[in-house]
Amino acid sequence: MTGSPPPLLFLDVDGPLIPFGATREQLPDGYPVFGAGRGPRGAEANPLVTRADPAHGPRLLALPCELVWATTWMSEANAYLTPWLGLPELPVVSWPDPPLVEGPRGLHWKTPGIVGWACGRPFVWVDDEITDMDRHWVEAHHPEPALLHRVEAWRGLTGADFAVLDAWLRRFAS
Repeated sequence: MTGSPPPLLFLDVDGPLIPFGATREQLPDGYPVFGAGRGPRGAEANPLVTRADPAHGPRLLALPCELVWATTWMSEANAYLTPWLGLPELPVVSWPDPPLVEGPRGLHWKTPGIVGWACGRPFVWVDDEITDMDRHWVEAHHPEPALLHRVEAWRGLTGADFAVLDAWLRRFAS
């Protein structure tokens, strides 16, 4: 794939970067808060930002891919999260309303938009709502390799997740 653009990594915010929904048994002390009061205005404007681990920024930048926001936060991800994580401004998937492609029952509403945005490039999609239905639909509608990586919403991205993403993406490094 020499000369080809790098794979895309579509990144959701709620769940992968900002964990939510843990039970008291899963997190008896609640969610960690990172550097409250330390950083860019995003933390003051949206207190959920402090749940995002700033160490994820350098780890995301180290992956051999082009990062793209695939979140309902839309441009607010660039306003609040990119400064917090130390990321450059990222492209943002625009979600049509209603979706351009109606899929079968159970297909995530983001799936057709992500496949369309990828425009035939290999991609990873990191989200907490991915199902087998989405994987099958992508296989049938996307000609290039794709990794749909589901993250546990209550836990968010972990070192194990980054290892999986890195290993898959390195297959395409030139």
